[in-house]
Amino acid sequence: MTTYELPEARRTDFVRSADGTRINVEEYGPQGAPTVVLIHGWTCRTLFWAPLIHELGGEFRVVVYDQRGHGRSETPGPGGYGTEALADDLTAVLDAFLGDDERAVLVGHSMGGMTAMAAGDRPAIQARTAALLLASTGSGRLLAETAVLPPRVKSERLRRAFHRFLLVSTAPLGPSTPLTRAALKYGVLAAGTTPEQVAFTARIVHACGRRARARWGRVLAELNLDAGIAAIGAPTAVLVGTADKLTPPVHAHGMAARLSNFAGLTELPGLGHMTPIEDPAAVAVVVRSLVREHLAGARSAEEETTA
Repeated sequence: MTTYELPEARRTDFVRSADGTRINVEEYGPQGAPTVVLIHGWTCRTLFWAPLIHELGGEFRVVVYDQRGHGRSETPGPGGYGTEALADDLTAVLDAFLGDDERAVLVGHSMGGMTAMAAGDRPAIQARTAALLLASTGSGRLLAETAVLPPRVKSERLRRAFHRFLLVSTAPLGPSTPLTRAALKYGVLAAGTTPEQVAFTARIVHACGRRARARWGRVLAELNLDAGIAAIGAPTAVLVGTADKLTPPVHAHGMAARLSNFAGLTELPGLGHMTPIEDPAAVAVVVRSLVREHLAGARSAEEETTA
């Protein structure tokens, strides 16, 4: 049974990013276990990861944090938004929660995957990344490929304008009503998602501040991280739901072609954009595989060498 509340954190703390923004970080699972760092997407917060933490927290040390402008992290001023700021925040989290020689498997969902791509050329991130999972995300061209408008709307200009409006609007998304939940389900979830999954998604997304949401939306509308994804050297897997309207599978296939150390593509049939909520067990399978192949095995080899 999926659990939609976070377990008790073993550690919580705030770290300062390069510009002084305070970032909320939480740690779950056994100390000393292989580390998995989960990076959430636009309009979400650490609660988004609750289903996956319940899947992984018994085996791994799981570190999660609120992106700036989300959850308990500080909301920066107008100049504090951009992909470099996302990379700065990830760097600060890894600096504070990983030892000098410690590596982790990073999992980025949506804007969290874009965070990892933005940091792809940073030596400090490269040295600490054993493997990476890019889930339900894209490296650019979001307005052109987003499929929230149905395919029968053929005008590319209209599609771009509508999708840009969705990203940059400051209109309230809540309160949670049958109508707003239905709209949210249509946009980011698959047709077969349960009422509990829809309510959980609404609880998270509706809590995001409107101004921060719109400012990040402007960043996403102009996104181009092709150079960042090409710079990633760690083994990198890609995951997508086949019914994802926000970052359709065309993005997954494009990223797979650009990765220098591609570790496989997982397409989850019939799932939408919120894959870690819709099927946390399936996402956990991919994460466990990356840990087993690129982190736990490497640690065992190092221990045998030093024994």
